[in-house]
Amino acid sequence: SGSSDPYCVVKVDNEVVARTATVRKSLNPFWGEEYTLLLPRGFRSLTIYVLDEDTIGQDDVIGKVSLSHQQISAEPRGVDSWLSLAPVNPDQEVQGEIHLELRVPERGHPRVLRCHLIQARDLAPRDPSGTSDPFARVSCCGHALETAVIKKTRFPRWDEVLELELPEGELGEAVLSVEVWDWDIVGKNDFLGRVEFPLDALCTGPTRGWFQLLPFPSTAQERGGQLGALRLAVRLVEDTVLPPHHYQPLIQLLTEPILCPGQPPEGTALAVLEEVTSGESRQDVATKLVKIFLGQGLAVPLLDYLTTRELARTTDPNTLFRSNSLASKSMEQFMKVVGLSYLHEVLKPVVNRIFEEKKYVELDPSKMELSRGRRISLKGSLSEAQVRESSLELLKGYLGDIVDAIVGSVDRCPLPMRVAFKQLRRRVEERFPLAQHEEVRYFSISGFLFLRFFAPAVLTPKLFRLREQHAEPCTGRTLLLLAK
Repeated sequence: SGSSDPYCVVKVDNEVVARTATVRKSLNPFWGEEYTLLLPRGFRSLTIYVLDEDTIGQDDVIGKVSLSHQQISAEPRGVDSWLSLAPVNPDQEVQGEIHLELRVPERGHPRVLRCHLIQARDLAPRDPSGTSDPFARVSCCGHALETAVIKKTRFPRWDEVLELELPEGELGEAVLSVEVWDWDIVGKNDFLGRVEFPLDALCTGPTRGWFQLLPFPSTAQERGGQLGALRLAVRLVEDTVLPPHHYQPLIQLLTEPILCPGQPPEGTALAVLEEVTSGESRQDVATKLVKIFLGQGLAVPLLDYLTTRELARTTDPNTLFRSNSLASKSMEQFMKVVGLSYLHEVLKPVVNRIFEEKKYVELDPSKMELSRGRRISLKGSLSEAQVRESSLELLKGYLGDIVDAIVGSVDRCPLPMRVAFKQLRRRVEERFPLAQHEEVRYFSISGFLFLRFFAPAVLTPKLFRLREQHAEPCTGRTLLLLAK
């Protein structure tokens, strides 16, 4: 069809940790999915594979982006850019570890390198059965020996000792190579990974342990974006988490202006925090603050404090809460935490119906595909006016159902949200008491409830866990028009 059904698989050290939804029939997919992964301190790499989902047969691998631990940690603010997809070569896609004991005697004639190949684990599956038939090959100074083949396993145990005679004289830059292969009865064997050791390092004493299997050095030429590119935002945060009592002084400092409102507002920790947070970090700060204050049972007073401060700085009511201030971001985060199940209860029935019906809706004449009118009428293609009229009717129907569901859900709206909005309305009335500003009290609430809560969920249901998959282009366009 000239398009793909792309999705991404996220791997940390070859372990799959996440999979995005599939975006149907697109060469320019948007996922917008965010994952928080708890990683071991010694992790080595993060790799994102882009695949094309196929109904029949195996999914096709389009390409990958791989970032080492060093690359990610070198950017304190995180990696946020377009990265070209690299081709995926099976010989490069290795995983697992091998357990070895290596020993070279300091003296003796001849000197014999003793390699005890104990076992391997988590090898890549190379056979249709999902396993491999692994054997190990040890080579050094032009000599090579192999272990027995262990059939149908990714966790072979050889427990074999292979001995290689070393040449006389200086070993120089000689290297011991241990490779693991998958034995095939027909065709060539498949590479499973390798590890190398300089001989002069082995001469200092025995070496024993688990070693990560590595790929062959890449010989593939860069294909300079021919496979496409992936937009990623990756940030590594290394936190040391202490017992709860260590955080009490900080919590006390943050909650002080709420619990003791008599002190000058400008000198409080919250006020300072508000001043020093930039646009980039405001979302993070708001998320942490809301969690802390919810834990203390003080989330609504926090929102009241922040919105009151913003109201005091606002002179034009038309600009109220329009910026991404700490107050706006905190209210947005609060609604997501407190109101997610309520959001599902209200929107899910209508959103599910839109996905299932897959109606063609378009109001922009420059984007209309009149042949799609056959979905609306059995009489053939429709005119622009007919598509527009049909689209308007469908949108009004969907929108009416959404508004009715929201308006009829007052009693189910979580109590903390209702209390927060009641406080907000009272503060706005106090700040703008004139009759000409009567509607501001409603705009301030609807700006949060509709523009920052319901509308984004209608636009991208997947991000609010209303759907398992992203919308197809046709349904996505309907959702966009409804959100607008």
